[in-house]
Amino acid sequence: MSPLRGEVIVTGRLDLLPLRVGHAEEMAGVLSDPALHTFIGGAPDSPRELRSRYVRMTAGSPDPEVSWLNWVIRLRDESCLTGTVQATAGPSGDGPVAEVAWVVGTPWQGRGIAAEAARGLVEWLRAQGMRTVVAHIHPGHRASAAVATAAGLVPTDERHDGEIRWRRSFRG
Repeated sequence: MSPLRGEVIVTGRLDLLPLRVGHAEEMAGVLSDPALHTFIGGAPDSPRELRSRYVRMTAGSPDPEVSWLNWVIRLRDESCLTGTVQATAGPSGDGPVAEVAWVVGTPWQGRGIAAEAARGLVEWLRAQGMRTVVAHIHPGHRASAAVATAAGLVPTDERHDGEIRWRRSFRG
């Protein structure tokens, strides 16, 4: 599998923009609510910490067969960043697979932004040749389960670190 490069993904209301280190300052504000860490653990990063993390993320995976793909979500009508979507794509025994995740800042939750962004991401991944898309969701995180459902993923009986593995497969 050749490495993938993120590109702008346009949906009805959103632009998914490939992550840049320069996004760190605005994104630190977007992701500043400690409640965002209820299911994933940790605490909000400072702008400096986020910048450092974005430097590592944008450098890419050390494994040439794995692509780290990260986007910020821009709400066009408000001209602001509202969250992120990400995918880690690589080979598997069943063909190319991508593991996805999303987060939307508290002020923008409940507006369908995460669902729209996740749908756009999953469709883009399908167009790139992914055979399977997976997400790992805490069993108590109903909002994230709704996002996964909107993106066409379904829960499986598999668990990983206490989270439910959700999956969507595409025919080759």
